[in-house]
Amino acid sequence: MADESITERIKERLAKKMMEKKEESRPEQSPGSEPPSPEGEERLSRSQMTLLSSYSFSSEGLPVEVRITRKDDFVPQYSISIPGIAGGTKLILETKLRAELVSEVKLDISEILDPKKYEEVKSKFLSAATKILSRSFPSLPKDKIEILSVYLLQNTIGLGEIECLLSDEQLEEIVINNSREPVWVYHKKFGWCKTNIRVKDEEITYDYASTIARKVGRQINILNPMLDAHLPTGDRVNATLFPISSFGNTLTIRKFSKNPWTITNFIKTKTISSEVAALIWLCIQNELSLLVAGGTGSGKTSFLNAMAGLIPANQRIISIEDTRELTLPNFLHWVPMVVREPNPEGKGEVTMLDLMVNALRQRPDRIIVGEIRRQEEAEVMFEAMHTGHSVYATLHADNTEQTISRLTNPPINVPREMLDALAGIVVTFRHRRFNIRRVLEFSEMKKSTPSILYRWDVKSDKIKALAKMDKLAELLSLYAGMDEREIEEDIEEKVGVLDWMVKKEYYGVDEVGEIVSNYYLNPDEVLEKVRNKEDWNFTMAKHE
Repeated sequence: MADESITERIKERLAKKMMEKKEESRPEQSPGSEPPSPEGEERLSRSQMTLLSSYSFSSEGLPVEVRITRKDDFVPQYSISIPGIAGGTKLILETKLRAELVSEVKLDISEILDPKKYEEVKSKFLSAATKILSRSFPSLPKDKIEILSVYLLQNTIGLGEIECLLSDEQLEEIVINNSREPVWVYHKKFGWCKTNIRVKDEEITYDYASTIARKVGRQINILNPMLDAHLPTGDRVNATLFPISSFGNTLTIRKFSKNPWTITNFIKTKTISSEVAALIWLCIQNELSLLVAGGTGSGKTSFLNAMAGLIPANQRIISIEDTRELTLPNFLHWVPMVVREPNPEGKGEVTMLDLMVNALRQRPDRIIVGEIRRQEEAEVMFEAMHTGHSVYATLHADNTEQTISRLTNPPINVPREMLDALAGIVVTFRHRRFNIRRVLEFSEMKKSTPSILYRWDVKSDKIKALAKMDKLAELLSLYAGMDEREIEEDIEEKVGVLDWMVKKEYYGVDEVGEIVSNYYLNPDEVLEKVRNKEDWNFTMAKHE
């Protein structure tokens, strides 16, 4: 039986791990992972180590502490620890009790292979773990039993200490390059960091990749040595097996942000100035189509999400994505749509193009496209613009000039005349050396040719105006009846609202969305709050 063979394989691995544990001199380890060699740390006193940050969080109820330090190394050290679980307790959990748990929980083959039943399987293991721990440690308090149960669960059917990394909202990326070096993480504030977690061997990385693949109904093996998947949580996963990756098996997890960025977040972090943000807001208010371009990791999707939060609440929005990354205010008229991969037989695929064509039949006021990659998708997008729909999308390109080049050359190859339907281009940029993200350029389209209105200056770290708007002013005059003076006054008014929200620390998606919606409905009420510097009385959003 398949389920029996899987159980036997787990038991064999457990036996192997018990032998390894006896040979190890340091017990503070979890199955499948161990801290890197402490020889360098022993040579350094605490006075030679700079503490950059420390904080704590919960991973499914498991308390986790983080210390980020800098020593005589090129990158910071990200160290996690789980307080309250001694080395001896870990040893018992990871050997004897883990084996008991695997033996006690009986699963049929459908539960093992069906990704939809993963939560049921998880619940079974957690319940069994609680019973085993209560039986083994009858004097332990209930809260301690619950903590140990989660630890046992994560190290039995989860990803071990990687689960703790997944729970840290300060991390954007988690990377296993091979078993010879520590796990790496990308921290929102400190960039790339080495961790104190190291996988024991390449088999562990393969098991992690297989576990993730099963959750989404996929597989990774010698015949299919690459995995590109999206978890139900929204996290993106990429895995490769040796010898495709020469140094060993790899695993890369790009985490989905649980607290999406809003336009006020971007202003606070100086990613964009309130003046440019106000101009973009004015464009969105008047249904002008915009494209967000940028390199990998530059924040394109995050900025697209922030822009979408400025759409009026009385308009129907349809979003089309590879995986659900957008999070809009709860009260918007929003229909999110996601592509579907083909099944193992190659059937049942639903592409981005299929969804775009379908979306046009649903009477949308606004269409949001996660990313444009192919000619057919771009053609449908520009056709939608020409037929009166406001469209917002992202594209991989490093600047405005490259954006036009990518759109008008193979493989996308859109006729240059079609670009006239696009009102503006926002280019996002990630400065790796300074670990910052900025809006590099904002351009308008003049007869299918871009004109850069604003550009970020690296020396002053400010976005500077380069030219006066021409085509945008023409469009705003045509659709909103605004002259140059009225446009300037409206932008100034929106700058005041945005700066007020930043000062009041209104950063939540629903918070910003509620104020923007009220601004459209009753601008005088919002502007009075801004003038008097008063707090907003939220009715639909919660402000903490």
